[in-house]
Amino acid sequence: MTKNFAHRGFSSKYPENTLLAFEKAIEVGVDGMEFDVQLTKDGEIVIIHDETIDRTSNGSGRVKDFTYEELLQYDFSASFTGQFGYIKIPLLREYFDLVKDTEIISNIELKNSVYDYEDLEEKVYELIVEYGLDKKVIISSFNHESIIKMKKIDSEIKCGFLSDCWMIEPGKYTKAYGIECFHPAGYYLTGEKVKAIHNEGIEVNVWLGKEPMDYKKLIDMEIDVLISNDPDIVGEILKNK
Repeated sequence: MTKNFAHRGFSSKYPENTLLAFEKAIEVGVDGMEFDVQLTKDGEIVIIHDETIDRTSNGSGRVKDFTYEELLQYDFSASFTGQFGYIKIPLLREYFDLVKDTEIISNIELKNSVYDYEDLEEKVYELIVEYGLDKKVIISSFNHESIIKMKKIDSEIKCGFLSDCWMIEPGKYTKAYGIECFHPAGYYLTGEKVKAIHNEGIEVNVWLGKEPMDYKKLIDMEIDVLISNDPDIVGEILKNK
C-alpha cells in the first residue's frame, strides 16, 4: 500500500516547512513527512526549502548568511501572512521533539545542491542518533555525492536519490550505489517504469512540483510513497482503495 507523506508538511493549507504545517499533517493521519534542511551561519540545522528566505518570509537574504537568532526576527508565514500570526523558522531539533513519540517517517532532504554546507550530513546524523530515530528516517538529496557521504557515515541508514530528470534505468543506477530508494518527479513515471525500478529492489518515492497530477493514477502504479501538498486528499483516496 502506498504511504502518504506530507510535502513540507500540510503545505497546501498551512505555511510550508513550519511546525504548524507538520502538526496539521499529523492530525490528518499521514505516514510520513518530507522536508528540507540547511545550515545557518552559526551551524544550526533549520528547516527551509529555498536557499534564500525571500519567498517564505518577510525578510530577504541567504539562509547561510544569517545566524539562527537573526532568522527569528522574520515571519515565515509565506503566502499565509496574517492568518496564523507570527510563524518562526523551525529547528530540526524542534521537529524531532514533535515526532519522536510517533510512528511518523521523516524524509529529510539535504538542501546542499547549490551550497555545499560543510558537515551537514554529520550534523543531521548526530541529531537523528540523539533522538533514536535512525529507523524512522529517509535521507534524500539531489546531490547524490551527499547521499554517498551519508552512507559512509552509517551504511544502515535509509537513503534516496532525488531526481527531476527522465533518467535511464534509474533502478540499476540506484542499486549500484547501495541506495534503497529512488525519488523521482511523478511526471516521469509510468507503471512499466515503476515495475522496472521495483525489480531492482528499489523503493519508488514520488514527489510533485507545481503542476498538478492525478494522485490516484500514481497510486495505481503501486508506488511506495506519494509525497504531496495535499495529504488530506491522498488520505481519502487511499482509504477508499
